[in-house]
Formats: sequence, C-alpha cells, structure tokens
Amino acid sequence: MPRPLVPTDPSLRSNVILSLPGMDNATRVPDSAVSTFLTLFMRTVTFTIANQKGGVGKTTTAVNLAAALAEKKIPTLLIDLDPQANATSALGVEKKEGLSLYGPLRGEGKAGDMVVSTAYANLELIPSEEDLAAAEIEIAQSDNYLNKLRTVLQPLKDAGKHRVIIIDCPPSMGMLSMNSLAAADFLLIALQCEYLALEGLGQIMRNVERIREAGVNRSLELGGVVMTMFDIRTNLARQVVEEVRKHLPEKPFDTVIPRTVRLSEAPSFGKTIFAYDPLSPGATAYRNLAKEVIARFKLKESA
Repeated sequence: MPRPLVPTDPSLRSNVILSLPGMDNATRVPDSAVSTFLTLFMRTVTFTIANQKGGVGKTTTAVNLAAALAEKKIPTLLIDLDPQANATSALGVEKKEGLSLYGPLRGEGKAGDMVVSTAYANLELIPSEEDLAAAEIEIAQSDNYLNKLRTVLQPLKDAGKHRVIIIDCPPSMGMLSMNSLAAADFLLIALQCEYLALEGLGQIMRNVERIREAGVNRSLELGGVVMTMFDIRTNLARQVVEEVRKHLPEKPFDTVIPRTVRLSEAPSFGKTIFAYDPLSPGATAYRNLAKEVIARFKLKESA
C-alpha cells in the first residue's frame, strides 16, 4: 500500500500531534514522527460495497455505515459510483451536472474537486450523476482500463484527510464496479438474507479472484459480509445466515441488518437512518456494525 504523506493542512497536523500520547500544543514533533504515526494508525482505508444484484441493501449500507463511522468522529468520504445516484439523494445532496467522477475518470479535472460537504460532521461525499453511465463504455475503450479509478483516487488517499473511503457501486459487475475492486483495500458484500443471494455470492468471489490473478489488485481482501434485510420471523433468513457463516467463517459480521420500514423510508427524505429515526432498530444495527468495522480493521477514532 502507498505510504500516506504528512498532512500539509495545519489543522490536520495539529490533530495528529495532539492524538499522540503525552503531546500538547507546546510540543514540537518532527515530520518523521508524524509520518510514522500516520503510517501505523491513520492510513486511508478504502472499502467498496458491492453486489451485482440490486435491492439487497447495498446503498443503504454504504450510506448508513459511512454516517455511523462519521458519528464516531472518523473522517469518512462516501463515493457514489452508481449513475442512479441513490447514495447522493440519500444524503440530501442535490445532483448536479459535472459533479461526479465522470470527468476525472476521463482525465478531466481532479477527484478532490468533486468532494462536497454533507449535513453530517466528518462525512463528505463525491456525488454521482447520470453521465457516469457513459463511463462504463468509455473506460472499457481506454488503456489500463481497470486502474482508472485507483489512479484518480490516489491523490485523495495521499492527502490523508479521510480515514475511510467507502465506494457505493452500481448493482452490476461492469467497468465501474470492477474499477472499484481494483481501487479498494477491502470488499464488503451486502447480502440479502434470501436463498438466491447465495448464488450471487459465488459470482462476486470469482470476480475478486480474477482481479487478484490478473495482478490488478493482489492485496484485495474480502473484508466482510453484511447480512441485510433480516426477517426474524422466518426460518429462511436464519438458515441463510448460518450457511454464509459456514462457508465463509469469520467473514460475516455479527450484526445483521433488520428489514424495517424506517430504513426504506429514510432515503426518500434525504436523510440517514440516524437523522430520520435515531432510536429505530435499523439505526441501532448500523451503529453496531460500525463498531465491528472499527474493531475489525483497527480504525482509530480521531481526537
């Protein structure tokens, strides 16, 4: 993995210094010490949340996991890579022409120029737009087509501003989704608690192996499986969870996301579940999932 640069922003450097044990505003810390600290604890970790099947809670998970990490004071960037722009709408951000990764993927502009703030502290967004759909065809016709997104995102990772980047992919395994796998450190699979979802799991894992074997991203790992739309009233839901835990031990998170009306309603109001109904079972589940993600990937909460 590329080593992060020492932040040039004084406020970011101050946060790093103050988070070191025994440090205060009067302490002078050499760049080498700060750089070592960043390398060990503050490296930007990139997750892609993918599933070629639609309607499995992928975008819901991307949005609410990002919001839950931000709520834990972890600087998080959510990238909406789906031309449908559902993650953009779910955060209450207006879709605007030219405000997406479409331009940067074509070599026009920088990803950093596409970052916008949201209504939530510690959470920023790169929105999507309909034009991003054209990138599926244009990327395929270019050289080094699987590494386009990685190249575009590298300056953002090097800047060290965000502890976590979460990429929300289209519900397919096209060029955009394959690029997200090439750019990610970890794949998180959102898997609906239904039998047919198990078939899709095998397809996703085969794509991960292709990315590794082609040498595009040998370090890509399956970071975890998020079981979504869990209906406690059905035996099938429990059986699916048991099957996934049997075939992929240690990969499924302990937290299962329940099937709730409130989770479905929140995006239509342009809100996360925490803003829409903070005491709902869905909000509790995503907070618990965030705790697991923090622990599993050793994400350090910012000071």
